[in-house]
Amino acid sequence: MTVTSAQTPIATPGADEVSVPAAPSPKPFAFGDAWKLNNVDPAKPFEGNLTVLGYEQGFTSVGKASEEAGAPGYVWAYTELRLCGVKGSYTDNTTSWTLYYSDGSRISPSSSTYSDFPKPEFPFEVTVTAGKCARGKLVFPVPGDKRPESVLYKPEGLEEPREWSVPKA
Repeated sequence: MTVTSAQTPIATPGADEVSVPAAPSPKPFAFGDAWKLNNVDPAKPFEGNLTVLGYEQGFTSVGKASEEAGAPGYVWAYTELRLCGVKGSYTDNTTSWTLYYSDGSRISPSSSTYSDFPKPEFPFEVTVTAGKCARGKLVFPVPGDKRPESVLYKPEGLEEPREWSVPKA
């Protein structure tokens, strides 16, 4: 994925340095808001959209979240995702996703897939093409006494992650 910028520094006569203000970070999306993906690489152009539909914390499973996390007090949570193609094709995987907490900690998706995890599960790796979507739930082991601040998406090649705010419980 390539992100382009139209900002060009302009020299001021008599100035020794050119100051270019940093581009503002994208504002967090709300659940259900779609981010429009646009890969401008001419070798693999793609247009599509991606959204986080929801977040649930505290479901039970045959596997224990505390065992996967290696620490007591962890529970299972999931976020529901949807990725759709409009033009071209795009391949993504679950490693592009993390949960972000206000203390700066981040949690990656579970490496397990138990048969009683909420369905449908978001595919570990998926390719979408024009007119097709992938939708499902991605599970995380999370601290039971905390709630994430946001869901982050940062695939390889994207300079800044895209962020969806998690509503208060």
